[in-house]
Amino acid sequence: MRRTEEWWRFMSEVSRKLTLFFDSTCPLCVAEMQSLQALNSSNLLIFEDIFSDNFCDRFPNISQNEASKIFHGRYENGDMIFGLDVSVQAWNIVGRHRWLGILRAPGIRIIADIAYRFFARYRSIISLLLTGKRKCESCEIKKIVADDP
Repeated sequence: MRRTEEWWRFMSEVSRKLTLFFDSTCPLCVAEMQSLQALNSSNLLIFEDIFSDNFCDRFPNISQNEASKIFHGRYENGDMIFGLDVSVQAWNIVGRHRWLGILRAPGIRIIADIAYRFFARYRSIISLLLTGKRKCESCEIKKIVADDP
């Protein structure tokens, strides 16, 4: 019963600002951030490139190495979420792909998390297969990084 309550609480976190710490060298990651940015009319999503020059100075409590291994998100109150939780919440916030919430449901969550960890570990190879690019030197993201500190 507790897991079900956690899932519903998680799914209701749609009105809080969420900072997404993304890997700008990953073509698939950048594509997802571009899609989210285009739908971010409420400005509840803030995008931060973990490989920006001043990332470690601006976010000393977030390991660049760890954030490159698993997607990190942080609510405005400082609460952190990771992996698929970040993607599902981001898409919820922009009001799209709400069906992804099923990936956080009890029973399905563990399988989805295993699949996510596989994707995260091998995303450069998966990117190569899907986009023809393993990494990008400078994937262009138009004004995706927040101006706010």
